[in-house]
Amino acid sequence: METLFDMAKVLRSKNSGPFELTMDILFDSAEKYQRVKDSNKISMETICDLYNITENEVRHIVFFDPAMGIKITILRDVSSGTVGDRDVYGAQQHAPLMNILID
Repeated sequence: METLFDMAKVLRSKNSGPFELTMDILFDSAEKYQRVKDSNKISMETICDLYNITENEVRHIVFFDPAMGIKITILRDVSSGTVGDRDVYGAQQHAPLMNILID
């Protein structure tokens, strides 16, 4: 088993407007990408569990084969820059994905 952090070439998060966060997972080989995709570890259930959110708060989970990438978009709990926001740019929100174990 390997962690998603070890398999991905790029694992990042950023704002997708003031009310959403997007996480990008990009791979440098088709084999790694396909292995993660086939594992079914990147799922609605996993994202909801990791981020303690409901399915209604997940906007998209997209597997984009031509780019060997996965995009996950979720609602922010508070809008970017508002009182109580701890990550204005959304740049630290990918951390929960790092330790997903891939068979």
